Amino acid sequence: MKTIDYYNQYADEFTQSTLNVDMESLYQPFLAELPEYAQLLDVGCGSGRDILAFKNKGYKVEAIDYSEELVERATLLTGLQVRLQSFYEIDEHEAYDGVWACASLLHCERTRLAEVLGKLIHTLKPDGVLYMSFKYGDSDREKDGRAFTDLNEEQAEALRNQFDDVEQIKQWMTVDQRPDRQEKWLNLLWKKIA
Repeated sequence: MKTIDYYNQYADEFTQSTLNVDMESLYQPFLAELPEYAQLLDVGCGSGRDILAFKNKGYKVEAIDYSEELVERATLLTGLQVRLQSFYEIDEHEAYDGVWACASLLHCERTRLAEVLGKLIHTLKPDGVLYMSFKYGDSDREKDGRAFTDLNEEQAEALRNQFDDVEQIKQWMTVDQRPDRQEKWLNLLWKKIA
C-alpha cells in the first residue's frame, strides 16, 4: 500500500483522530511572525482543521493535499476549494506570507526533501515564514502502509544549511496531542531573508 492509498482508504478515521486536536500552541509562534491579513498556503492540509482555524482568524488561506478523499473532506469542512496537488508539484513564486506544513513533509522522500523545501521557500514572499513538523528521529521507516521520513536537530540543520536565504526563528519539541499517542515531534520555524 502506498502512503496516499492509506489516506484515501482511512480518510474518515484520520479525520476523526485529528480534527479536534487543539493546535493553538503551534499556531501562535507561526502567526506571531505574519502580517495582518497574511496569505497562507497549507501544504498537506489533511482534514482541513488548520485552514479552518486560520480562515476563522481572518487569514487568506489556500491549501493542497494529495489525497482525493481528504481534499473532498477539507473542502466540505472549510468552504475553501482545496487543490489536489502533491508537494512535489508546487511551483509558485513569492505568493505567500506563510507556508504551513504540519505533519505533511514527513511523507516526503528524504532524497527529495531539500528539493521540496526549495520549492516552499521559493513560494514565500521575502520575510515569509515556513512552519514544518516531523516525527522526531533519524530514520526512514514504514508504518501501517505509510512511509515516514523522521528528522532530528542535526538533520534539520544540515537541510537549512543548503539555503542561503533562510534563517531559523525557532526549533522546539512537542509531544503528540492525540490522547493515545506519546510520540515526539520536531517543530521548525524558518524565515526567508528579504
